Amino acid sequence: MASFATKLGLLAAGVLLSGCMQTTYQETSQTVFKPRDKELLAKVSYVKTPVAEPFRRAIVDYHRKEAPGSIVVDSDNHYLYLVQDGGKAIRYGITVGEEAMAWSGIAKIGAMTEWPPWHPTPSEISRLGVPKFVAPGPDNPMGSRALYLYSGGKDTLFRIHGTNQPEYIGASISSGCIRLTNEDVIDLYNRVKQGAIVVVLEPKHGDSPYNSKMALQGGGSAMQ
Repeated sequence: MASFATKLGLLAAGVLLSGCMQTTYQETSQTVFKPRDKELLAKVSYVKTPVAEPFRRAIVDYHRKEAPGSIVVDSDNHYLYLVQDGGKAIRYGITVGEEAMAWSGIAKIGAMTEWPPWHPTPSEISRLGVPKFVAPGPDNPMGSRALYLYSGGKDTLFRIHGTNQPEYIGASISSGCIRLTNEDVIDLYNRVKQGAIVVVLEPKHGDSPYNSKMALQGGGSAMQ
């Protein structure tokens, strides 16, 4: 007969394994791309670095209680969740910039733009040496889509947008808001509606059940 401790350990392992099995990765389908998307994405000059597995788009179990259609941003763990019915969410890996760390709270999507222009902030112009305006295009840092977050009817200056630096998905960098790969932000854009609720968790308040840091270190899927 196995000891109680052994049985408990096996049960815990089974729970973790069952949790792993609930992650269903999604491949990008170009059927959702518009002709302009295909044209501009074919012209990008950046290297399309594959996203690390913990940050690939996936359907996952979701434990929070936001209504389906809501977005939850967990900057601590570099994830964005689009809440679905039935205790599920679509999870996207994200890059977090300093602007993303400067605002948290509840907002709504106040505007949505395909292939947006970029209007750098004065600090970005000074620090990065960029012009005051960058036209839309395949190498624009805003990427293929942008969701503009509003609170109390005012623009928070917080954006969810694409990126021309996919190698930083799952990391924090010096500038920018919340970035997804251009392919993922097109997918997100096609699924959400203007007016959707966006919950941006405070720094150090991330509560993703999947620990991406452990996975990157070879620890597998672990519950926090």
